[in-house]
Amino acid sequence: MADCELCEAARFTTWYHEDEVCWVGDCEICAVPMVVWRHHGATPPVADVDHMISELTKAADAVHGVGKWSVDSVMRQIPDHFHAHARGPNWWEHRLDRFGRRCPTP
Repeated sequence: MADCELCEAARFTTWYHEDEVCWVGDCEICAVPMVVWRHHGATPPVADVDHMISELTKAADAVHGVGKWSVDSVMRQIPDHFHAHARGPNWWEHRLDRFGRRCPTP
């Protein structure tokens, strides 16, 4: 979709992986690894979800450490395009705004 930020896939942050199913990069809002389905929609096939979580796991283990993070697949700001975040402990303390500035702690 022309107006979907996730479909645009602009490289504002570090990217860890990309293939025909998904890409994994740091979320520009919360600064944690995030996986994004390459197809616009909220309900990917199970095989695609399994692949995406596997790729997210590789990045999240490298960033947060093995077993020190969890998958957050609640699509808050962009509910119509599947994506999931790898949340480490106290992830909210590291959120960034679009200009790379730290966001206030909620």
